[in-house]
Amino acid sequence: MNNQKEDHFTIYFAGHFAIDNIIRFKRLNKPSLGGSVSYCSLALSTYDQDAKIGIISHVGELNFNNSLLNKIKRKNIDLRGIKFSPVKNTNFVLDYFDHARTLTLKSRSPNLNFEDIPLEYLNNPPDMFVLVPLCNEIPYKFVVQILQQFPDAYIAVDLQGFIRNIDNDGKVEYIYENELISNMKKIIDLIGDRLILKGSEEEMNLLASECEDYEKIMIHCNEYDNNGIYIMTLGENGSMITKKGERILNIPAFKSKRVLDETGAGDVYFSIFLYEFIHSNKSWQAVKKAAYLASSAASFLIEKKGPAGFETKIKVMKRVNKAKYIN
Repeated sequence: MNNQKEDHFTIYFAGHFAIDNIIRFKRLNKPSLGGSVSYCSLALSTYDQDAKIGIISHVGELNFNNSLLNKIKRKNIDLRGIKFSPVKNTNFVLDYFDHARTLTLKSRSPNLNFEDIPLEYLNNPPDMFVLVPLCNEIPYKFVVQILQQFPDAYIAVDLQGFIRNIDNDGKVEYIYENELISNMKKIIDLIGDRLILKGSEEEMNLLASECEDYEKIMIHCNEYDNNGIYIMTLGENGSMITKKGERILNIPAFKSKRVLDETGAGDVYFSIFLYEFIHSNKSWQAVKKAAYLASSAASFLIEKKGPAGFETKIKVMKRVNKAKYIN
């Protein structure tokens, strides 16, 4: 990586931007920029200003206020991979109450299309390609083409947008849907040893055919015929990480000064983990270190509303060193 071209990117994030309409205790807040590509890229660009980041997305212009992208435009993030179309953008209503939420999809941007990726991206292979869909906008064919185009890159997968079941009214439910789970398992098999997969407790439970027990979920991940890394985030209970042939890692959650908005905490965790992993020797001890930094970074995110609670690596490391955990 020391002799990379100036326009080389370390990480590409692919998925929809979202308009988040957040309701807290029956009070509707001002619409904010959402989507994993937003939180992942903003977190990483704050964590390390020299990180090379590109975004691949499809924005619907009919209900998307371009001013929402101002925060991202001010960062060292390349946006040439965004396609704009005269359609409605992905729009969610997130209704929070007592640390639980209901999620409703009001409109949806088109699927991502490999042919829309600019040549500048295709000709500059990343070290990590991150698939972070929100509502099944990344088809299997897209994943196949990415693997063929970038044969040496790690492929990271956020489980949520691949297995969300969305009914005719737009309500997002985490229920076992055979077609979605089968498609996800095909993608896991396709990616193989280059895979780094993250899911919440609820999502990983569905992938493991609803076995519920944390240890059993981790054991299930090791049944896949690959040497990928599997991460399960557990909110206040931290996270667990497994890889075939390695002992399961239990990573604590760090104490935050306050809890104002949990939206995007998993995205922050994922982006920082991936970046640290890329820049490590890939040992299991290095994975553990990356996870502690990721957990610390996520604890800052929830201290502010919206896509704002991001911190530098220096501050994230200070919180790691203080070792003040929730449990």
